[in-house]
Amino acid sequence: MKKVVVTGGSGLLGPSVIQEFLDHGYAVLNVDTRLPENPLCETRIADLTQLGQAYDVLAGADAVVHLAAYPRPYIVTNDETFRTNSMTTYNILEAAGTLGIKKAVITSSESSYGICFAKSDLGPQYVPMDENHPQVPEDPYALSKIVNEKTAEMMNNRFGMQVVSLRIGNVIAPHMYKNFPGFIHNPEERKPILWSYIDARDAAIVYRLSIEKDGLGTAILNVAADNSSMDIKSRDLMKECFPEVTDFREPLEGYESLLSNKKAKELLDWEPKYNWRDEVKKL
Repeated sequence: MKKVVVTGGSGLLGPSVIQEFLDHGYAVLNVDTRLPENPLCETRIADLTQLGQAYDVLAGADAVVHLAAYPRPYIVTNDETFRTNSMTTYNILEAAGTLGIKKAVITSSESSYGICFAKSDLGPQYVPMDENHPQVPEDPYALSKIVNEKTAEMMNNRFGMQVVSLRIGNVIAPHMYKNFPGFIHNPEERKPILWSYIDARDAAIVYRLSIEKDGLGTAILNVAADNSSMDIKSRDLMKECFPEVTDFREPLEGYESLLSNKKAKELLDWEPKYNWRDEVKKL
């Protein structure tokens, strides 16, 4: 049985990731600064800004999935957001590489493109946004994610370790679908994230596949559902909220996601299973 360490497993996405690995026969250790509400596996409390503690929790692991971070800017001071998010990622990858761990997945973000938390009226240069879209951050959270992606490249160069960076869209756990009817006709409410979302269970599959797949090197992948979170067609959303954008790289005839997941689907043979329309009906 292979052992995977999941950092930040007590958060929003963590339980789905842990359950996905458990369901596929892995031994899992959760590492966090707090205990989970509903324990699924052993949890160890650790401060991953301390390199020694990163070594300790990774001892004996075959792979690591790094979720732990401040999940957005302005929860704490800017310098603390950047320090914690970049240092914990560095320490986890440094320890993993030195210990001979060959597979790691880190959590980047759609926020790295800069639009999500921009103080200026920043929009996409083209849609759907793929991994080649320019990253123009204005906040410490987005900057930390870009730094982490570069850290992943450095660790791959140094250790030959496969490190996949997942640019995760807005994570929706199953209980959160009850909120959808309140915003699906209001384009302004989710405009900064280009109306994207990803079911936590679908994201969890991407984390597992990123560990199991060989030859990925330092792949950077957007992770989003196939459709937007809105009941308004995507081209109409763009016309109302980003009329200056004229570079459409897909036909956009329906409710397509404006955060492209094409690369993840091709590299990992992954297909999202969950659609908000179906989940809302279940409620």
